[in-house]
Amino acid sequence: MTQPLILEGAGHYGHLASGSAHLHTEVAHARAIMSLVTFQGSGGLDTSGVSAGGSGGGGGFGGGKIALGGGAGLILTIVALLFGINPGDLMGGTGSSVSQPSDVGSNAALQEKIDNCTIEQANTDDVCRIVATTNSLNRVWPKLMSGYTAPKTVIFSGSIQTACGAASSAMGPFYCPADETAYFDPSFFSELKRMGGSDGPLAQEYVVAHEFAHHIENLTGVLAKGQRMGNEGSVRIELQADCLAGVWAAHADKGPDALLAPLTDQQIATVIQSAKAIGDDTIQGSRSNPESWTHGSAEQRVRWFTIGYESGQPNRCNTFATNDL
Repeated sequence: MTQPLILEGAGHYGHLASGSAHLHTEVAHARAIMSLVTFQGSGGLDTSGVSAGGSGGGGGFGGGKIALGGGAGLILTIVALLFGINPGDLMGGTGSSVSQPSDVGSNAALQEKIDNCTIEQANTDDVCRIVATTNSLNRVWPKLMSGYTAPKTVIFSGSIQTACGAASSAMGPFYCPADETAYFDPSFFSELKRMGGSDGPLAQEYVVAHEFAHHIENLTGVLAKGQRMGNEGSVRIELQADCLAGVWAAHADKGPDALLAPLTDQQIATVIQSAKAIGDDTIQGSRSNPESWTHGSAEQRVRWFTIGYESGQPNRCNTFATNDL
């Protein structure tokens, strides 16, 4: 973000310098506002495929079906499941958390918020931004993929029961193929920033697009193929999801029904920042071992998102057809 102009010394030009500083400040403020705006238009959003859930408590991740996500928590989940360990034990949870009756009120309030989301609110509110991004994804993908069917979306907090088992917010966003649902706890966006990623709107939308990309992989059969290949398959699944998220971004601001305003280089840079932050080598640090990777390195994640974004072609995302990841 442009820093405020600092002026030293007034002399005969003090008044002029003060006016110039004010002008520069206004320009910087305008640019900051523009960097936050990704959705254009006004009015309500389609919330028919989005629901509220969660217990508001802790918990792990149990069950026999693997869920996939783009965050650090799911790296632990997938590795643990591959080795027959309950990730809930590693995360300090029980792996059996389910929503309790006391959560009905909070879920009802969240559902009411979801149902009343508008395009305008999507530019300032994380929950509505998730909803608006699902709307954009469901406009773009039917044009790019024959036979596309939209996944369900659940926005939750704490822990939640899924067809893949009981999950918690510690896992980050994830997609469960058994119920064809993408799950998001908005608090992950703060965690992403803490990890060195961006909390910019497009960076958050990239997270949603990545989970929807796992649904695309589920529809094409790539998800099942990759899960049979261990860590190598997991890396290829995740990099393909990054690429498909890039394809969505390439189309999301184009056409008469585009929900996104024209994207800027500054906004794309926030996605790159986040992709780097959740690379396996970034998360693991100096002792990173490529054989243990499940999502790909920072460089790989950036590369495959860029391939998708610059080409706009889903067929360029075949990470299973190359040895050059």
